Amino acid sequence: MIEIVETDTGTARITWHRATDPRAVLALSHGAGGGIEARDLQALAGALPARGVTVALVEQPWRVAGKKVAPAPKTLDAGWRGIWPSLSGMELPVISGGRSAGARVACRTATELGARAVLALSFPLHPPGKPEKSRADELLGTGRPTLVVQGGGDPFGRPAEFPKGDFRMVEVPYGDHGFAVPKRADITQERALEILTEGVAEWTASLG
Repeated sequence: MIEIVETDTGTARITWHRATDPRAVLALSHGAGGGIEARDLQALAGALPARGVTVALVEQPWRVAGKKVAPAPKTLDAGWRGIWPSLSGMELPVISGGRSAGARVACRTATELGARAVLALSFPLHPPGKPEKSRADELLGTGRPTLVVQGGGDPFGRPAEFPKGDFRMVEVPYGDHGFAVPKRADITQERALEILTEGVAEWTASLG
């Protein structure tokens, strides 16, 4: 089911993947360079409803409008705030999440929006090749239970580069920023996505 939501920054779109008897809602937004067709978002939307989690794939207004470049962080945050009433209106705990730029939005807004937890997929810890420009403060400041799922070969931050903090980490071996694994890897692409979905499913179950 697709829901159109008007926000202060334009028209957003939510694609719902509903669980039969949901215990939580997982809201996921895309990154700055792609949409909800991303393999990790689609894998979670396909796997989690059977585990009691309704998945809402959120397209930010800039993406719905057909623009190629994401706006400034504060505009992304405003768009996320605008869709929140549709997520929280089901009177279920809402896990705020996203991939890359969407993960940063979820981290920055979790406390003010009352998210139950934060799921950060491919968190861009730093721009590629510029580890000195760390965004760790966003991740460490969520104020909520947080899970990071990171590719072992992500140029925006490999798991070993992350600081110690109050969050859990699931590593997808060999995965790049989009969780693609090279042909030389000793795991298949299918297995890589299974590691991702299994890790997220176990974590959501642990939240109670």
